[in-house]
Amino acid sequence: MSRGRFVVLEGIEGAGKSTHAAFLAGWLEQRGIAVVAAREPGGTALGERLREILLDPELTGMAPLAELLLMFAARSASLKEVILPALDEGSWVICDRFVDSSYAYQSYGRGVSLEYVEALEKQVLDGLRPDLTILLDTPVRLGLSRKADPQGRDRFERESREFFERVRAGYLERAALGGDGYRIVDGSKSLEEVQTDLTDAIRRLAGL
Repeated sequence: MSRGRFVVLEGIEGAGKSTHAAFLAGWLEQRGIAVVAAREPGGTALGERLREILLDPELTGMAPLAELLLMFAARSASLKEVILPALDEGSWVICDRFVDSSYAYQSYGRGVSLEYVEALEKQVLDGLRPDLTILLDTPVRLGLSRKADPQGRDRFERESREFFERVRAGYLERAALGGDGYRIVDGSKSLEEVQTDLTDAIRRLAGL
């Protein structure tokens, strides 16, 4: 049995990651490819508990390093319980966020050193990299306008526009340095146009 493929969708709040991850999973399943969905933080019992903490808008002032470590704790659980078993069984994994989010949010956004994130990546991921990372690049103003009213926003969604501009710049820099392992998709296009771009990005990987 051949190993499955690992595809990650990244982007700022409002980029449409969850919607497009579900679309890609359905598109692949229609073509006879087994798919397992994953998300960060979350997807496991521990990950969902940590997700509640990380998104809780009442937990203001969380230390950036604490935030980073909680993210990697959730990631470690997801790897062991969801991602690696699925790949070993030959299934594709479509993941809503992965390690690039830690670089974009905690390093570029919060100011944690890149070297610290790199050290955690090395220890936790043990060399695992996605086969393809799709960055849904969306202007910050548009992304935030797609979210709930201010009272319904989670802890991250309540961050400033300047914060998300740093996060977006971090994503774009990661994609520029990542070469063929990354594909940038314009998240400001219509739903149909974005989905066409997504399937174009994944066809070669799927051999379709």
